[in-house]
Amino acid sequence: MAEENTMIPENAEAEAQDVNSLRQIRVEKLEALQAAGKDPFKITTADCNIHTDEIVARFDELENTDVCICGRMMSRRDMGKANFIDIRDRNGRIQCYVRIDDVGEESFADFKKWDIGDIIEVKGFVFRTRRGEISVHAKQIRLLSKSLLPLPEKFHGLTDVDTRYRRRYLDLIMNPEVKDTFYKRSAIIKEIRNFLDAQGFIEVETPVLVPNAGGASARPFETHFNALDEDVKLRISLELYLKRLIVGGMEKVYEIGRVFRNEGVDTRHNPEFTLMELYQAYTDYHGMMDLTENLYRHLAETVVGSTLISYNGVEMDLGKPFERITMVDAVKKYAGVDWKEVKTLEQARALADEHHVEYEQRHGKGDILNLFFEEFVEEHLIQPTFVMDHPIEISPLTKKKPDDPEYVERFEFFMNGWEMANAYSELNDPIDQRERFKAQEIQLAQGDEEASTTDEDFLTALEYGMPPTGGIGYGIDRMCMLLTDSQAIRDVILFPTMKSLD
Repeated sequence: MAEENTMIPENAEAEAQDVNSLRQIRVEKLEALQAAGKDPFKITTADCNIHTDEIVARFDELENTDVCICGRMMSRRDMGKANFIDIRDRNGRIQCYVRIDDVGEESFADFKKWDIGDIIEVKGFVFRTRRGEISVHAKQIRLLSKSLLPLPEKFHGLTDVDTRYRRRYLDLIMNPEVKDTFYKRSAIIKEIRNFLDAQGFIEVETPVLVPNAGGASARPFETHFNALDEDVKLRISLELYLKRLIVGGMEKVYEIGRVFRNEGVDTRHNPEFTLMELYQAYTDYHGMMDLTENLYRHLAETVVGSTLISYNGVEMDLGKPFERITMVDAVKKYAGVDWKEVKTLEQARALADEHHVEYEQRHGKGDILNLFFEEFVEEHLIQPTFVMDHPIEISPLTKKKPDDPEYVERFEFFMNGWEMANAYSELNDPIDQRERFKAQEIQLAQGDEEASTTDEDFLTALEYGMPPTGGIGYGIDRMCMLLTDSQAIRDVILFPTMKSLD
């Protein structure tokens, strides 16, 4: 049967026809194998005992030693009775030399009909070619799985961004560096767990389907639970259930899990994303700053290999003490507005009008301060920075500052101009918390779809008594973006949310 050509179709319709014709050729090859009793899909296991990178790393030890590798055939150079092929497995690629005299006429004849993309097993010995390339000299070869669809044309590869995200499996096949990013993501999460476990934290799991989606300012997804005939929501944070565990005496808890926010998609937002939250009894937001600084430094050292990291050409130093600045001082520094002099809502609105900061009628003085911060400050926070002491209006779950009740003991952690974490000295006064929920209910009634609703069971838990507690939430995806130098959140989520093609 004809070997696949590498012509690039002139349009999508021609490309689809080309793929269909190539697929039909491969289906016919499969049918011939099945008729001959050589159906690869009946094979249930293989004898793989090493990966390609290990062969290269241990060549001096393994030279002339028999090995068995399994992987996808990515290229072939046909020289008649001998072929060189490239095999790619989980960890890399290696060249294999396949000769008729070594594998036998029948196996070689079958091999000649295999296609690029087929998954195969090669048993043979390790050697170095005359050109110096570490390779495997095949003694036995076996087809493990037939690829029915052709891989993208080799010279241009898979570059279309939309296709890469929709067909991540194909992206991983064609672009090995993508796989490296997700291996590093796995290492980041592993090291987070190692760090927190060593600090005495325990990992827990809390509900995903909840009657009240609280703990953050976000619009939830809603669904219906048929068995109980009740409307439920997908969680937008992990906070309120984890704090119930602090009430129960668990003292140090964390969870790494998916949360869901019914919001837009851009380079830093995906409606389904990974959040880690942790809560520690008998500490406050200063304790959370120390923990965060130590955690990020640990991740940089263990995963990146240096406390000096680079993102999009910008260097950030995690080895130095992180800057700590109040929101009021940050707005004064970057916007030239001293909020300590702002005494009334009318003054705040006048300043907003003067500086072309858009606000809504429902916004209070603290809300407008936050708008100034977002407009004038965030983009400047490139090096690791803790922005502290937020206005109470935007912090319904946080303890007031004892000496200034218009503000709360909260910080947001910034790097590269992005919010990377959000932390509080947790509000443990149930009476104050109920009043904060009431204020949120008013905001909700005025049209703020991200405002919280009252969680009566959480208030009941607080009434049994919660110790002074520090808590923090980390966006794991943004963390992975920075530590892997990935340009979009979709580059660190294996299967990001995509608009349906239908």
